[in-house]
Amino acid sequence: MIPSYKQNDADFPMLGYGTWDIRGALAVEMVGAALDAGYRHIDTAQYYDNEKEVGQAIQLSSVAREEIFLTTKVRQDRIGKADFLSSTEQSLEDLGLDYADLLLIHWPNRDIPLEESLESLQKAKDKGWAKHIGVSNFPIALLKQCLAAGIEVFTNQVEYHPFLDQSKLLGFMREHNISLTAYSPIAQGKVIGNATIKAIADKYDKHETQITLRWLMQQNCIAIPRTGKVRNLKANMEIFDFELSAEEMEQITALGSAEGRLVNPGNGPDWD
Repeated sequence: MIPSYKQNDADFPMLGYGTWDIRGALAVEMVGAALDAGYRHIDTAQYYDNEKEVGQAIQLSSVAREEIFLTTKVRQDRIGKADFLSSTEQSLEDLGLDYADLLLIHWPNRDIPLEESLESLQKAKDKGWAKHIGVSNFPIALLKQCLAAGIEVFTNQVEYHPFLDQSKLLGFMREHNISLTAYSPIAQGKVIGNATIKAIADKYDKHETQITLRWLMQQNCIAIPRTGKVRNLKANMEIFDFELSAEEMEQITALGSAEGRLVNPGNGPDWD
């Protein structure tokens, strides 16, 4: 049973299935397999070009819609007033759903006023198209603007793994009751073979991936690992039968630095 992050009136499953770069028939297969395995949090985005397949898998599943927490994200080039709502409506049509549980601004856009994007995001929620709203790839400076605008930011989805120090951002978000959803939580596979993580994994008879996901869970972070293999779906869930010690948590955290960022496009924000 995957635990939930309790926030206001929502139960946000702490372990989800990320679908970045999972498209076509594979997306239908893997989302279906994730739901069969017990996942109830599915993450997609307009940019992933798989909303139709994710929606198809949800329609084919025996899991009731109200039991699934579905996140999608509005593309960086569609967060302006002219495109935001129409693109969100198209997402719902592609997904075959009446609403998303969580709708995020995928990336901030320097060429579009943030106030304009936030106003449209709130309108999408007011229309009932999203139960909750939030952002992705937002540093502290932009989160402060969201809070000043009165936006109830449910989560900030950011890159977070043992090699990237996000302590400053995480501290700010905790102060303001904003959950952190970690994408690339296993550093795109780079945790595998790391000496520190492997030594801890050997102690618990676990895999480095499992140790890393457990490290995130014990920080009260949500994680959305991506995989194209059914066996990994099941393995990623086997992280709730042990607990890392405070010393082990510190050893893993000490691996992080500001230079550990893997996702850093030229049109990204100024990171903390």
